[in-house]
Amino acid sequence: MEKKSAYSHLAKWFEYLNDDCDYENWSQYLILKLQPFPLRIGLDVGCGGGWFTRAFQRQGYQMTGLDISAEMLDFAQETAMKQGVRSEYLLGDIAKMKVPPRFDFATAINDCVNYIPKGKLSSAFKNIRGGLKKGGVFLFDISSQKKIEGKIANTVSVDDRDDVTYLSFNRPETDGVTMEVTLFAKRADGAFDRLDETHRQYIYKEEEILSALDACGFNVLEVEGHLGEDKTTADRITFLAQKR
Repeated sequence: MEKKSAYSHLAKWFEYLNDDCDYENWSQYLILKLQPFPLRIGLDVGCGGGWFTRAFQRQGYQMTGLDISAEMLDFAQETAMKQGVRSEYLLGDIAKMKVPPRFDFATAINDCVNYIPKGKLSSAFKNIRGGLKKGGVFLFDISSQKKIEGKIANTVSVDDRDDVTYLSFNRPETDGVTMEVTLFAKRADGAFDRLDETHRQYIYKEEEILSALDACGFNVLEVEGHLGEDKTTADRITFLAQKR
């Protein structure tokens, strides 16, 4: 069975299978983080299917979604059109892509940074900084070391629904986890297609992130756990930084 890269097949199902993560509350938390700043134009890095891009756009920001997965961007554009949300979408790898300095802020939500290989984190942060205007804001999160080592690695994740079954076999690595994902997706004729793809996420400690931000020209304004939780016990850590 041929294995595809991350989100080649999962793109169509990602938001549907994550319907329990309370996107609405999550997006409002992020919007509140942005409100103290005079921001208008935003770049959503690793936008995926575009849920947060659409949420920010509805809030009045002019958004551009950027993602490395063409399949995710197809889903994002189709969904935005159906919902009447007018955002721009770009295909690219933030670790390689130079971004013009036209954005007031950038976001990278829901594991985007965990997908960036260790040797490319600085390049990604530098490119994000390069796309920000003076004083621009960078708001992002990571899955914590605690979550990846304690809740993902050495586990099998299963979500079985009438129209799709999701399986993820999660193998620990020295610096993160490899997830071998299999989908059984129902066709119109009632039969199921098997679809396989591989995901690789990296563990980033808070100290690594803070060091990289500083080296790339950001001042860190705030670090806290998901939705304001204690960062030492949270599964997700949120960072708010500003371009020097």
